[in-house]
Amino acid sequence: MDYKQEFIRFMYESGVLLFGEFTLKSGRKAPYFINTGKYRTGKQIARLGEYYAACYLEHGVSADALVGPAYKGIPLAVSTAIALAGRGVDVGYCFDRKETKDHGEGGLFVGYPLHGGDKVCIIEDVMTSGKALREILPKLSAEADVGVSAMLISVDRRERGTGVRSAVEEAYENYGIPVYSIVTIEDVIAAIAEGVIPGREYLGAMKDYLAQYGV
Repeated sequence: MDYKQEFIRFMYESGVLLFGEFTLKSGRKAPYFINTGKYRTGKQIARLGEYYAACYLEHGVSADALVGPAYKGIPLAVSTAIALAGRGVDVGYCFDRKETKDHGEGGLFVGYPLHGGDKVCIIEDVMTSGKALREILPKLSAEADVGVSAMLISVDRRERGTGVRSAVEEAYENYGIPVYSIVTIEDVIAAIAEGVIPGREYLGAMKDYLAQYGV
């Protein structure tokens, strides 16, 4: 298996990739669900960081710091930074507070101090509507005049965002930010069909869902 197939199996065995009927934030009823909150051990989060690091390097991303939007993005950015360091790439990491700290050193971000001209890479779990990106961008702009070189996510659901394009396509069209995913939902469907993970009974529903909401 290549690292993408390994990642899909890892998600399934970790209970992160689930099949059934799930109501998403968008109100859509999907035959699958990805819950990164199911990563609960040091071994799992360390392995997850390795997959993000592989995606970072595969796409030639360059950044001074990794930004993990609170809350789920925090362990993702930290584990990715550790994994990259193990591969000889030392980058900073930081994450936002839910509220600006008004005492001590103050500020909205914790970790690497952002400076004007820095390039950052945003690390998130999945991207459905693009809400997390829209929320973190003004916070970054308020902190410093940084450039966002890329955004990394674990799975691209390949669903329409606010219009006819996917949230990933909208991110590039609206903000010029390329979004790279470790895998796409098409990769997951192929992995099921090839027997990498169970779930053949859900293939029809997954394909129908993509036909209705996909791009």
